[in-house]
Amino acid sequence: MSYALITGASKGIGKEIAMELADRGYELLLVARNSYELQQVKEEIQKKYAVSVDYLVVDLSEASAVERLFTWVLEKQIDLRILVNNAGYGLVGDFESYSFEEHQKMMQVNMNALVEACHRFFPMLSGKGQAYVLNIASSTAYQAIPLMSLYAASKVFVLNFSRGLFHEWKIKGISVTAVSPGATSTSFNDRANLRESARKAAQKVTMSPAAVAKMAVNGMFAKKPEVITGFVNQLGAFLAWIAPKSISEKIAKGIYEK
Repeated sequence: MSYALITGASKGIGKEIAMELADRGYELLLVARNSYELQQVKEEIQKKYAVSVDYLVVDLSEASAVERLFTWVLEKQIDLRILVNNAGYGLVGDFESYSFEEHQKMMQVNMNALVEACHRFFPMLSGKGQAYVLNIASSTAYQAIPLMSLYAASKVFVLNFSRGLFHEWKIKGISVTAVSPGATSTSFNDRANLRESARKAAQKVTMSPAAVAKMAVNGMFAKKPEVITGFVNQLGAFLAWIAPKSISEKIAKGIYEK
């Protein structure tokens, strides 16, 4: 039996990715901070699909979390074929309005835990046929975003790290894909303290988690190094590339201001 390990799997895109992989027959190992939500996802999946589902409650902002996760999976002695690094969050507002500890926790989840998971699980993924890593970046990875400066920078890291690893690992039987969603109807906005003006702007181009998950999983199995979900987000990434940075950054800042 082939297993998929998914972080941030209790809701939103992570939950829908779990549903997509269950539909394809993968056994699931789910990770998130909320035990009640994980139990609900487990029950929902097992009602619909004939796959096994187990979960671990862990907060990836803690430095020892990935080591705990790795030990949990190692003890199961399973055939891990897919690693999905979906856990992540953002903080919106003036950089100095948050404590350094708050910024540090976000960087730990968005970057450090993702890198550590790739490193620790490499031996489980390699040497046994085709395996996959799916890292969730963001449409913010294509330009600087004032008032989300650190979050956007963390997603630039995820995107470039994933693209580099794609070339390193493809000859080792592991395909690495970075997925960059745009506005998605998840709880991200609440945790990020997103202002009402930005929420209203996002509503016009918001995609459902299920639609994003389907594109992400299809792109992963197609062995694409990078997937930008939705035409609007693809256009936005292109315009951010060709437009003068001073203009695109000024527009972005206007979205996130009060």
